[in-house]
Amino acid sequence: MNSAEPASGSTGAGRRRPARPGGLPLARFLARRLVAAALLCVGITLVAFVLTQLVPGDPAAANLGQRAIGDPAAVAAFRAKYGLDKPVPVQYLTYIGNVLQGNFGMSQQSHRPVAQDLAEYVPATIELALFAIVLSLLVGVALGVVAAVNRDRWPDQVLRVVSLGGVSMPTFWVALVAFYLLFFKFGLLPGGGRLDPGMNPPPYATGFYTIDAALAGEWDVLSSAAGHLVLPSLVLAVYTVGMLMRFTRASVLEILGNDYVRAARAKGLPERVVILRHVLRPAMVAIITVAGVAFGSLLSGAVLVENIFSWPGLGQYAYRSAVNLDLPGIMGVSIVVAAVYILINLLVDLLYGVIDPRIRLT
Repeated sequence: MNSAEPASGSTGAGRRRPARPGGLPLARFLARRLVAAALLCVGITLVAFVLTQLVPGDPAAANLGQRAIGDPAAVAAFRAKYGLDKPVPVQYLTYIGNVLQGNFGMSQQSHRPVAQDLAEYVPATIELALFAIVLSLLVGVALGVVAAVNRDRWPDQVLRVVSLGGVSMPTFWVALVAFYLLFFKFGLLPGGGRLDPGMNPPPYATGFYTIDAALAGEWDVLSSAAGHLVLPSLVLAVYTVGMLMRFTRASVLEILGNDYVRAARAKGLPERVVILRHVLRPAMVAIITVAGVAFGSLLSGAVLVENIFSWPGLGQYAYRSAVNLDLPGIMGVSIVVAAVYILINLLVDLLYGVIDPRIRLT
């Protein structure tokens, strides 16, 4: 008996260890993710730098023009100014060292620091993307739930056609049609730009015109900024709404077949309570994943939309940088978009634990 007791105690201790809360502490989890994010950013800069070197064309010719390109002195001065006369590995190492100090180089198109350009253009795109993703979540999730609850009935059939159309129509085509109908033809919504002509931007605080105007109490500027957000946000939200509708419908249908949902209905709970409390919350794990990816796609896919609506954001800056072979500008845009993707993935992982406590952060 006595010899068996220590073994039993040791076995019990062995059984108790896995019962303790597993996973790393939140601080260590965040530290690991931040280190991984830094390594990802370095890898993305390397890929972007190599790809920019492989693009056919000469930055000097793109920026100086055909007349100046015939002057060897002008070409040599241009290359020396932007470090293009050094070997490619040296250029990359110099660039990484400058980035770590917050210096993204000088833009060859605006002749300003790239960091200054990004600080001006990034808030406009973030504001547009946030407006579009909030609109997409409200409409897409609601319609997806309606389609799932009315499975194989006429609301479901109609909404499935709508979602298929949303994910199938090219964004640039939707932008052109919406611009022609809602602005040019019927004048229902403002067209290009962030504000009405002749209206001054609000005092800078965040770079978001709606928030800055509200903080300054300039309600006419707030109204104009919000109105100008509607049309490009609707265009960007078309694809995202269709995608969220499809994923929400599939997730809700999967959860509706669970035993605990049938038990909740058998208890006589109202259908609204069953859907909101017992169905929608577990379905939000998959929905948030799709929404995070969609938000990153809005940033990278806003190039054509911003050019059509004359939106002075990251898309327009990326387009001009690509046309002029502005390598520092292209690299700056790549780093910003990559950082946003990484930050969104981190936030999505953290939200998993908030929505579903069973998910461990490991």
